[in-house]
Amino acid sequence: MPSRIRRLAMPGVITAAVIGLIAVNTAAKPAAIGDVSLVLGGLNGPRGVTVGPAGRLVFTQGDGSFSEMVARGANTGAVSTSGSVPGTYIAPAIDTDGRGQIYVLTAGGPPGSGSNTLYRATPGEPSLRMVADIAAYQETDLDPYNLADPPEESNPFGVATLHDGSVLVSDAANNDLLRIHPNGHIVTVARLKPRLVVVPDELPDVGFPPAGAILPSEAVATSVTVGTDGYYYVGELRGFPATPGTSQVWRIAPDSVNAICDPEDPFSGPCQRYADGFTSIVDLQAGPDGSIYVVELVRQSWLQWELGIAPPVGGLFRIPPGGGAAVELAPGELILPGGVAVGRDGSVFVAGPVFGPGSIVRIE
Repeated sequence: MPSRIRRLAMPGVITAAVIGLIAVNTAAKPAAIGDVSLVLGGLNGPRGVTVGPAGRLVFTQGDGSFSEMVARGANTGAVSTSGSVPGTYIAPAIDTDGRGQIYVLTAGGPPGSGSNTLYRATPGEPSLRMVADIAAYQETDLDPYNLADPPEESNPFGVATLHDGSVLVSDAANNDLLRIHPNGHIVTVARLKPRLVVVPDELPDVGFPPAGAILPSEAVATSVTVGTDGYYYVGELRGFPATPGTSQVWRIAPDSVNAICDPEDPFSGPCQRYADGFTSIVDLQAGPDGSIYVVELVRQSWLQWELGIAPPVGGLFRIPPGGGAAVELAPGELILPGGVAVGRDGSVFVAGPVFGPGSIVRIE
């Protein structure tokens, strides 16, 4: 069975199961910054989550469905299904714009299956509209820094709307950031180059490079958000060997085209490193105060989890406005989190686990 996580970075086999969002952990933990409370349970592989019009939570599940939950008023907590897109190996990404339109992005999958596609749901319209076929574009937009799979491979994974009606998409296989205009025209905003990493000690001695060896590792651009400064922020998962602490957050100048995000020269040009030292980033979200929230799928890396070396405990971090040291929220409490949303009032919501039974929680 193909690995559902390693589909982002390399082929493999799942070796762990997930049964809940709140970690059961009796070991001593650091003092939590942020309390976790349940907002909505009984979900199946939730991942995409955003705060839509009137403060409603809009979220996706593993079957491709997307729904809205009323967040305030007499009907608080009421959930209605808005629509669905073709299911892939993971729930789609999602975002909304100021006009109430919902953009749903399916991840990688076979041609003709409805995967690799950006869809739009518009209030008052009876059906979804396909905005762009990401895989078709990537067929002609080869990754020049590809290390493993075919350079035209596509796995669109993160989505963020812009004020002009265009949409940003981060592609976790092509390692780039795309901009899709309202008419469907696509341009490449930036490309993320591989990074030299050290093979961690924790990997098995057989079948893996020796610990301490230095290897090039693909960026795996999983996530994108737009900051209050108008810049685009992109997060990396990090490809094999998924060395902990090597996932970066890049800050890209608005309206960039073919910018290069280069870990060997990270502070020049329109794409510059904003933060470093993260592990297995799968989502980003800008807060109204200028902070950036970072979701780590697994604190000890997705590969170590799949190998059974590490527990599936993820993390949520807040980078303060303007950058600086990140602070972890609710450490040890999140299992395979997949998405984060931040309301205008600063409320923080996290969805997960990305596989199996899951929920949405609030972190305060």
